[in-house]
Amino acid sequence: MSSHPGIRAKRTAGLAAVALTCLPFAALAQTAPAGLEEVLVTAERREQSLQTVPISATVLSTADIARKGVTNIADIQQVAPSVAINTFNRSTFINIRGVGIAQSAPTSNPGVAFYVDGQLLPHEQFIGQSFFDIGSIEVLRGPQGTLTGQNSTGGAIYVRTPKPEYDSFFAYVDQTIGDYNWFKTTAAVNAPINNNIAVRVAGVRDTRDSYTKNIGPSGKQPGNVDLLAGRINIAARSSDDRMTFNIRVETFDGKSDNNPVKRRLDTVSVDPFVIEEDARSFQNQNGTRISGEGRIAVTSGIDLRALVAYQDMNTYDQTDGDRTATAPPRPPASAVGRVSLVSTKFDTKMAELNLLSSQKGPFNWVAGFFYLDEYIDTLSQRDNNNTRDFVSSTSTFQTQAHNITKSGFGQINWFVTQPIEIVAGMRFSQDEQTYNRIIPAGAPPANPADLIAVQRSYKLTGKFGVNYHLDGPLAGTMLYANASQGYKAGGVNLTIGTPNFGPETNRVVEAGFKSTFFDRRLRVNGDIFFSDYKDIQLSSLLGGLPVTQNAAAGKSQGGELEVTGQFGAFGFNAGAGYLHAKFDGSTCITDTNSAGTDPGCPTNLRSVPDGRVLPFSPKWTLNAGIQYDVAINDRLLMTPRLQWSHLSSQVATPFPSLNTNVPGRDVFDAKLVFDYDHRYRFEGFINNLTDRRYIASQIQNSSSADGGIIYGAPRVIGVRGTVNF
Repeated sequence: MSSHPGIRAKRTAGLAAVALTCLPFAALAQTAPAGLEEVLVTAERREQSLQTVPISATVLSTADIARKGVTNIADIQQVAPSVAINTFNRSTFINIRGVGIAQSAPTSNPGVAFYVDGQLLPHEQFIGQSFFDIGSIEVLRGPQGTLTGQNSTGGAIYVRTPKPEYDSFFAYVDQTIGDYNWFKTTAAVNAPINNNIAVRVAGVRDTRDSYTKNIGPSGKQPGNVDLLAGRINIAARSSDDRMTFNIRVETFDGKSDNNPVKRRLDTVSVDPFVIEEDARSFQNQNGTRISGEGRIAVTSGIDLRALVAYQDMNTYDQTDGDRTATAPPRPPASAVGRVSLVSTKFDTKMAELNLLSSQKGPFNWVAGFFYLDEYIDTLSQRDNNNTRDFVSSTSTFQTQAHNITKSGFGQINWFVTQPIEIVAGMRFSQDEQTYNRIIPAGAPPANPADLIAVQRSYKLTGKFGVNYHLDGPLAGTMLYANASQGYKAGGVNLTIGTPNFGPETNRVVEAGFKSTFFDRRLRVNGDIFFSDYKDIQLSSLLGGLPVTQNAAAGKSQGGELEVTGQFGAFGFNAGAGYLHAKFDGSTCITDTNSAGTDPGCPTNLRSVPDGRVLPFSPKWTLNAGIQYDVAINDRLLMTPRLQWSHLSSQVATPFPSLNTNVPGRDVFDAKLVFDYDHRYRFEGFINNLTDRRYIASQIQNSSSADGGIIYGAPRVIGVRGTVNF
């Protein structure tokens, strides 16, 4: 009998640790940082210090990403307050301050917009594949209804990749080896062609066995990872530096055996990492993104920026819908028991044009236009008769969606006096969704049932605020207060007989401060907010298909506090988010897990009473980390680090129960890093130090009566080595 893959990988990791410690050393001086590095953000379409931008934000530099062990999108919730991330199937659902999305459909938009190098990724299926060779991550909390490419109610996340550099050739190779046969190789090369043209090429190969063992007959191991991705960035500039251009091409191909979903009342095994499925589950994603960005100095004080992008994305996956291996008949390795097979093609074009001021003075402004045009073609086949006959199934259908977004926006920052700054911005958004659905009503030549629907949404949103920049002993401190509004477009439901859903809005009043002390050795930022959340878009399953409905309203209040310090060799960080989010007024919506009709509600709708907690709104999100640099000699630096994160309990639907509750969790990570002359870096790490068993994702409105859950990673031990050339 063979050993468990995790045991084999631990032996591999141990051998790799010995091998990597034998790397040769170069000869340069090694010193600990004297203070905090400056944090830059691009939230207002220009590079600015985080400490001068009046917005609640967590920003991670390249060094922060490595230091805090952020290796995928889900890790962001462990280092950024008020963020909750739920991953299921091919999608990553991000909620900030309880606002976001928790169900995937081609006609719905996320409440948290996600960008890579300024390019909007409009669907949650494709936001994880770009997570390699990262320059920075910006997590913006609160509605982004003025400057972001597509309006959003919950916030935005900007991922920036490093730009090519014109003055030197350099490269690096980064290798991670860990438990469960985890092998991840990342490499990048920066090559100047001449003084005005440079190229950066990066790639990643990431493979890992599943944390979960499937004892069903299919031989599949849901939860495994197999990703190959690459990116090329070509930069050019004019000799006088008045014009800059970037062309970026990124491609990826990811495969897995789908998600390791555990039924809450599973009788197969009490082990959270043992499941039983009979379907040949798989999940394949591939795609290409191409973008071009240019900036031209029109005059000495005005810049013109343009971004155009094209995305060709594809998904193809098969899922065991009942998460069992008990549906008769049961031939070995067959695909029976409510199997669903879905293929989707996304064809997206977008453009953004900005005109912005570029000189220092009492007025800074930006104006722009955003356009998005996408086609989404989906073929969904579901064997709801357990006969492996997709043709006669009443859940086989093809859909075609066409989404168009247009918006114009502008913002001005005016220093009325030296300490007082006024911010005012506005955006008009127009969205149109056209949706066509064809349902084969039984085997051919039966007549199909068609659904053609159109939903149009319009909204004027904006922001107004006042900033006060302190002087004297508190120089470097900014106080701010603002009111802002975000909007998420309405859309068309997939199920015949269900009405379209309208747009949702989120109005927020926020006040905060940004401060730096002790010669930039200590940074303290905090805020409080009050949110009025209207026409909330809530999703559920009806007949196996996502249905979005507008709930009445919600209200929330809370705040965030982040502290970062670097005093000589000692460094630390801490973050806290508090959220009190409730429904404001009762509403009636579909409850997938418990069908029925409540008094006062239309047929097949359940009541959500006033004051019930909003889904995916943990009351507390906490994190902390400490590290200490030990100079072994003038070239070798050793840094131990310990970090902790806490997410309090949350619910996946407006109907709290044992099957929809996600308990709170505490996760500890530890690492020991050796850095030699900033050229060779080796670390040993232990993720989930205490081997905490916790639910990482709850399938919202799971069609399984006892709910479907995905457990977070168990303890993972590994090593990582980086060589810079």
